Amino acid sequence: YFLSDIVALKPAVMGEVTGAELIAEALKTQKVEYMFGIVGVPIIEVAMAAQAAGIKYVGMRNEQAACYAASAIGYLTGRPVVVIGGSSDRNQETTGAFQEFPQVEACRLYSKFSARPSSLEAIPSVIEKAVRTSIYGRPGACYVDIAGDMVNAKVNRISCCPPPPVSLADHSAVTEAICALKAAKTPLVIIGKGAAYGRAEALLRQFVEISGLPFLPTPMGKGVIPDDHPNCVAAARSRALLQADVVLLFGARLNWILHFGLPPRFNPNVKIIQVDLCAEEMSNNVKSVALLGDIGAIVTQLLTCVREHGWKYPSSTEWWGSLKEKIAANAEISKGLALNTTLPMNYYTVFHHISQQLPHDCVIVSEGANTMDIGRTMLNNYLPRHRLDAGTFGTMGVGLGFAIAAAAMEKSRDKSRRVVCVEGDSAFGFSGMEVETMCRYNLPVVIIVVNNNGIYKLRCDKILLTFRAPPVSLLPEARYDQVMTAFGGQGFLVRTAEELKSALELSLSDWDRPSLLNVLIDPSSDRKQQVSAAL
Repeated sequence: YFLSDIVALKPAVMGEVTGAELIAEALKTQKVEYMFGIVGVPIIEVAMAAQAAGIKYVGMRNEQAACYAASAIGYLTGRPVVVIGGSSDRNQETTGAFQEFPQVEACRLYSKFSARPSSLEAIPSVIEKAVRTSIYGRPGACYVDIAGDMVNAKVNRISCCPPPPVSLADHSAVTEAICALKAAKTPLVIIGKGAAYGRAEALLRQFVEISGLPFLPTPMGKGVIPDDHPNCVAAARSRALLQADVVLLFGARLNWILHFGLPPRFNPNVKIIQVDLCAEEMSNNVKSVALLGDIGAIVTQLLTCVREHGWKYPSSTEWWGSLKEKIAANAEISKGLALNTTLPMNYYTVFHHISQQLPHDCVIVSEGANTMDIGRTMLNNYLPRHRLDAGTFGTMGVGLGFAIAAAAMEKSRDKSRRVVCVEGDSAFGFSGMEVETMCRYNLPVVIIVVNNNGIYKLRCDKILLTFRAPPVSLLPEARYDQVMTAFGGQGFLVRTAEELKSALELSLSDWDRPSLLNVLIDPSSDRKQQVSAAL
């Protein structure tokens, strides 16, 4: 839950509840555990009221990063973002009040619910509706606007909203889906972020193992079934997408991440089976067999049908042979790049050594261009909801906010897991000051900045060489490690594989403070050769 600037709340009258206390109480009633924001007059009172109510408040350095942190907590806990913002007094509307702006109308375009309580007494019910709307149906952010003159009053309490209703897919659609899978020669399962959010990992693993189908995770679907599972074909992604004749989508959309389900990346005659809780998403870009409802309930329906039919896709098919061949070939290419001893290091060398040391239960946060794309293929996830990256919008700057959210959540556990944030140097710059937040709250995040001195690959053509600072360049060998040490964390400058292994070992052993590894790589390092320009 993200707290934005709220204008002045008047002092409390003895025996009455202040607006700040009422907001905190309403959020606590809706089982809010975390709040992220930046205090100023009088946000201090709201943040203090939240802490007094038992909500864990994390003060950030940038409102953008605070909202990123809140969105990550929403994904990890199943309680999406509710933004609480402040506005001018109602009696000052249209007068040119301080920061007067039609916030409710502006937020309505980008949220599931946007409202301003008509009175202080209405705050609990509006917050309840915001929370309920955020978790019912397709999850999404909601906005609540608080006017400055909503002050002291006694109000009736509102109970917590019930959990979202669970719905099943139409039985005839489930039967059609199973028939299509049985008839398929080259079937493929795609596991998306919706499967992770829907807590369907145990059922999905059963389905994949009983059906014998190959599966491919989307970036945020990694770990729903472990990346090292024998049915995972992520290392043959391009071939799997291109040659599949039936694709079963679990909580994934046919947007740009999956190339819209269209040629040249997909078979032009592919049959799509779509499991989603949003009716409007069905048949977007490609006509689909729609299995509308709760993902866990629908996987149970599919499992029942598979068991009743006694069907399993054979492991000896030409399709499995083709996928395994491609997986092996791609692994050899990546291995060759990873074992390159030339200095400066390349991306694959860096990620190879990182992957050798990361604990299997760590939460991996990643952002950047090549850093995120290559890291996604080389850093495995073994548990659901243990990967946080830039997602559908590819937003840069999310990394440190996501890492703070994950670390704050892990800190409240009896046995904490490591949070490792892998950043490009450009991406780190968006929210770099949040390392102070990590130090202030003693959040032992390990940040690895893969530093290529710029954005994407630095080209050395004649045109760029005529400029002192080309548009894609950043300051060479910038000391991001010293930003961390300035606030009391550990900082390491890394140039070699040996230095990387040593620094990472020291960082992973320190649970008292954050660390930052500034890993210098070859500015011309790039992704491995793709099959064709279209890929």
